[in-house]
Amino acid sequence: MGIVIVGLNHRTASVTTRERVAFPRDGLPGALAEFAGLEGINEALILSTCNRVELIANAEREAEAVSKIRDFLHDHHKLAHGELDSILYELTGTAAVQHVFQVACGLDSMVVGESQIVGQMRDAYGAAQRAGCIGKYLTRLMLRTFQVARQVRGKTTISAAGWSVSRASVELAQQILGELQDRTILVLGAGKMSALTARHLHKFGAGNVLVTNRTYERAVRIAAQFQGEAVPFENLDQALVRSDIVISSMAIPTGYILHREKVERALQQRANRPMLLIDIAVPRNIDPAVSVLPNVHLSDIDALQAIVASREREVVCVVEEAEAMIQAAVQAYGCESDVRDLDPLITALRSRVQSIGCAELERHLCKTASSNPQDRHLLESLVTRITNKILHPLIAQLKRQKISRKTDYIEAMAAAFSMSEGLKFS
Repeated sequence: MGIVIVGLNHRTASVTTRERVAFPRDGLPGALAEFAGLEGINEALILSTCNRVELIANAEREAEAVSKIRDFLHDHHKLAHGELDSILYELTGTAAVQHVFQVACGLDSMVVGESQIVGQMRDAYGAAQRAGCIGKYLTRLMLRTFQVARQVRGKTTISAAGWSVSRASVELAQQILGELQDRTILVLGAGKMSALTARHLHKFGAGNVLVTNRTYERAVRIAAQFQGEAVPFENLDQALVRSDIVISSMAIPTGYILHREKVERALQQRANRPMLLIDIAVPRNIDPAVSVLPNVHLSDIDALQAIVASREREVVCVVEEAEAMIQAAVQAYGCESDVRDLDPLITALRSRVQSIGCAELERHLCKTASSNPQDRHLLESLVTRITNKILHPLIAQLKRQKISRKTDYIEAMAAAFSMSEGLKFS
């Protein structure tokens, strides 16, 4: 039994592929139920973001689980079997634990050290809890993951080391539009990423911020952060005409929000003044055909990666420091898991020794002419203390044994205490 991960990310798959296998929020409960219902899967969690889709499980047999999860991913998204094989990665055991820690610390992100992923992992954990498909093993893993992320981010400068997609968007805007003063930004959607990108652009000089969303109240809340203007979604066409920079990050299951025809009409009314469209949604919100229009510059999440990657050399030392902390955390987690796995064995051993002591006490009391409740209580306490003193060095030694020697040690104790069952280690 162990942890299994099957997934893909921005390193292995293009945005075109990632959007095909993304799990939309409204469909997540059903997908989790289907995933958790696979034979041999005890617990299930799905992490689906712009940059990754990862299926995490606690499984009876790791190799079989990997195969079943791969099939599930293809079947759920109606893909031909084997279509994703070349871009999927598979991790089990210690490697899986290490990967989860690295993801939470931002070491596997497009932007080294980005912190949004921790919130996304918390959301995934919460969704799995609500779906009733997570138990003690994945709960233990996720809680320790959040703890490791806090420690690494608190003791290193990893959070400030990498360039964010938001910061990359600023550089892209400056390259294409020059100075950002008096430029108007249109934010499509009320998500954290689009708001953060708008904040960076606003900080670097962009003046007016328009925000539109299907839920107008959410647009009002985001716009208030920039002293901006909330725009009803049905007025999107007019807002597009006013906008020099468009940031789109709306959660929609299918289709585009901005088609070529809509953008072309806006350009005509803008007298062909240039527009920068930044699509950071997965699935994408803007039709790629828009890029052929004159005076339109379209960038998606993958296009921003080149800017981010060019800055990675600056963070090598910080990454090495964070990796060392993660390695220590993985080792400690493995040791703790070994000890927790011994709990049933320790309970069985304690029960056996206690029963021997209690049996001898009953024989003693049967031979004693007179005994009162107070005497009996004292004698029972004595048996418990003796049991603890006998077991303490044995259990301490058991916990110190290497994994390869634990079975032999357990079998020796089982023979010593005449136990045919109850002391097994796997």
